[in-house]
This record gives sequence, C-alpha cells and structure tokens, in this order.
Amino acid sequence: MSRLDLEELAEIELQRDEEEAAVLGTVRRPSAEPTASQGPALSMNHPFYDVARHGILQVAGEDHFGRRIITFSCCRMPPSHELNHRRLLEYLKHTLDQYVESDYTIVYFHYGLNSQNKPALHWLQAAYREFDRKYKKNLKALYVVHPTNFIKVLWNVLKPLISHKFGKKVTYFNYLSDLREHVKCGQLAIPLEVVRYDQKLRDLRKGRSLPPAKTPPPRPPLPSQQFGVSLQYLKDKNQGELIPPVLRFTVTYLREKGLRTEGLFRRSANVQTVREVQRLYNQGKPVNFDDYGDIHVPAVVLKTFLRELPQPLLTFKAYEQILGITSVESSLRVTRCRQILQSLPEHNLAVLSYLMGFLHEVSRESMFNKMTSSNLACVFGLNLIWPSQGMSSLSALVPLNLFTELLIEYHGTVFSAQDARGGQGAGSAGAGEQGGPFPRGLAVPAAPRTPASRRETPLVLDTSR
Repeated sequence: MSRLDLEELAEIELQRDEEEAAVLGTVRRPSAEPTASQGPALSMNHPFYDVARHGILQVAGEDHFGRRIITFSCCRMPPSHELNHRRLLEYLKHTLDQYVESDYTIVYFHYGLNSQNKPALHWLQAAYREFDRKYKKNLKALYVVHPTNFIKVLWNVLKPLISHKFGKKVTYFNYLSDLREHVKCGQLAIPLEVVRYDQKLRDLRKGRSLPPAKTPPPRPPLPSQQFGVSLQYLKDKNQGELIPPVLRFTVTYLREKGLRTEGLFRRSANVQTVREVQRLYNQGKPVNFDDYGDIHVPAVVLKTFLRELPQPLLTFKAYEQILGITSVESSLRVTRCRQILQSLPEHNLAVLSYLMGFLHEVSRESMFNKMTSSNLACVFGLNLIWPSQGMSSLSALVPLNLFTELLIEYHGTVFSAQDARGGQGAGSAGAGEQGGPFPRGLAVPAAPRTPASRRETPLVLDTSR
C-alpha cells in the first residue's frame, strides 16, 4: 500500500475525529498564542522559545517506578503554518537529551490533533528515524491517551520502522483514570481541554453511546438539503436534474480555477469553513467560493458530499465485486469495470461518469497539479465505495483504489459511446444533452489519450514537499 493511500485514510479518520469532537462540543481552534498556566515562566532567551512558548512539551512528575515523565499535548499545537515542525523536532530532541541517560516515560495526549495542526506523515516518519538508540533505549513506556482510528493508521505508517521491542513499550489509555494506575497524574500538567474531553467521554460511557461521526440531517430533510440525502431526493428537488447541484457547482469552479493547483483534492481545508459551506447549501443559500480564498475548500466540499451520501455512489452491492478486481488479468480489467458498472442504477452511473470525466481532466494536468489518475484514486477510492457494515480494511484499499484508477484513466473506454448497458454513443462533451445515452446535463469528456500521448508521471505522489 502506498504512502498516499495511508495519508488519505489518515485524513478521513482525522476528519471523523473532528466531527466527533464537534458533536461532543469539544472542537479546539488552534491558536498561536502562548498557553497560560503551563509551568514556570519561560525566558525569551530560551534557545527554542518560538516553540517552547506553546507548552506542547512539559517535564513534570514521575511514574509509579520513579521515572521522569515528559508529556506531549496535541491540543497545544498551533496551526501548521504557524509552527516550524523542524524546530519542534529539534526542541523535542533538546528536551530529551537532558533525560535520556536515565529511564524515562512519555505521555502523549492525542486529543486536539486535527487537520489544521497535524504534521505531515512523512515528517513523522523522518522524525522517528532521527531518534536513534540513545533515545529509545531508556524510554521505558509510551502512554497514548485518548487514541482514535487515526492512531491505528499512523501505526501502519510507522510499522516498517518500529521494532517489536519498541512496540511493546506502547500502551493505550481510553480515559485518564486508566493513566492514573501508572503515573501520578496530580504531578502532570494535563491541559484543561484534555480533562474536559475526558469528562465528556466518561459521561457518555455512563449514559449513552458515542454519537455517530456523521450527524444525520433533520428528518424529514430540509427542502433544500444537499448533504446526507439520496441522489433520488436531490433529483426530485431539482426538477429532475441528475447531477446534484453541489457536485456541479464544485466541479465547474474547480475546472475554471483549480485544474493546475498542486495537490488538488489531496490537501485539507479548514473544517469549520467546510461546515459553513455545507450549512449554506443545506439552507438553499448561494455559495461563492471566491469569498474563502482557498481553492481546496470546494475540493473538500466535493469529497464530503460523496462521503455523506446515505449509500456510496458505487453502491453497497458492488463492493465485493470491486474487491475482486485485483484477481482479474490486467488486460481484462477495463472490461471487468464495465461489467461491474452494469449493476449500477442509471442515476448512479450518470453521476459517476460526470465525476470520473472531470477527474480525468484533472489527471491530464498532472504535470502541474501532481495528481495522476493513481494519486486521484488514492484520494477518491474511499469516498466512492465502502462496506455496508463497518469500515474498509487496509487490505481493501488496493482493489478499491485500483478500480477507481481504471475508471479515471480509461474513462472514455469505460463510459464509452457503446456503454456497458449497450446504448448508442455520444461523440462529444455535449452529446448527452442532445439525446445521447447520457441523461440531460451530463457532460461526457473527450476520448482518452492514446498511450503515445499520455504524460509519463509517477504513480505515487511525492509527498516530501
């Protein structure tokens, strides 16, 4: 599985974490301002004052074995553009250098890590490599407090680098009460935000289950509801138009202004801004993406629309068939894609063709945006298909992304004039509106590039930037 697969999965899990925090009313908005009550006054002459002032690292207290404790609090990390992560790594090593000659323990408070302040996964990999045996030998325990599925993904990213011996030092605690059995919490500088979050989790455990990550829309939905409702509902509310308004508006905007944006669809956007756009759409109010000054906002809104459909665009029924694509001989895979699409409802097929046609356009600009069909598939695979129960396993990502890549790369063949349903073809982008097999409003992109004209771009995006 490629690093980009895991990065996209991590982004999805992190967004779910933020959505759950929002339901709990514990969303944290990172700030570059120093945190009050974070220990002794910090001198401005400190060699790492620019990082230390945030209070991300604290050295305080001992565990039950008398080992020094160092805490790392994600909720005190400011937005990534306001924190030099290289300096953070150097500050962490500077701090550990003072204690690594003796046994020590690290307590990692995961609450507060979000799309705005998380370091890139490749940075985390590089950081782990920089901590040589000197740092790992006397680290006797790494306690992870309030872990989420994001941690599981992160573990898979670092797993090739982590020794079995080091892995045995990691312990997960769902509540602060579990941590108290191992350390003297009264001596720790536990951020107030973490304490409040822990209290809400314990209250939920006592009274009711954790609310779902996706809060369903009001029932019945608003007449103008756009997110979390079926394609049929949107069609009925939009005079029979097959392409949902959110999809059409975001695609149109990105086609005009974002095709050459590096990392299009891969970069994240401010979660509060995305929710604001969702609210406006659901209330039937106009949205002007120019007002937000971030081309990644409409890109994330598009992905969010797909992810919040009650049933995935490729349908639950097709899930198992898609998983079998890797067992098909390479030369027959496009044909197999066409066969699988035969089972899709006509509406789903129309929307899928519209979206894949646009992503094919995006991939043709990969010289500029670095988003090849393979990279786009890594981003969109999990937004197009998921199982009816639970979540996709890591092993399922390979066939899901391969299937998506084939739809993008060979769009003109998969959704050809003589399509999988045996219909007569449309020869141009506007043919669907002139009585072709594609329903009204469905733009059919030009035929795919011939092998000789295809750009030679790597299948895996270089995420070192």
